[in-house]
Amino acid sequence: MIEIFKTNVKSTMQAEAFLALLHRQLPSAEINFDLEDCDNILRVKDEKFCSLNIIKILEDNGFECEVLE
Repeated sequence: MIEIFKTNVKSTMQAEAFLALLHRQLPSAEINFDLEDCDNILRVKDEKFCSLNIIKILEDNGFECEVLE
């Protein structure tokens, strides 16, 4: 399963902090940010995960996050 999210994460430092946080929640997942994309993309690939949990983690830390359609 692959999900792509639109975020307002702007800096590499912020992205690295979220990568560490998300890897603790989803240790087997492939997770990366593409901050050069206009939507500041977050990609998550794993066998199974809940997109709402990922959105909640970012929103709880003051960032916007939504599934990119």
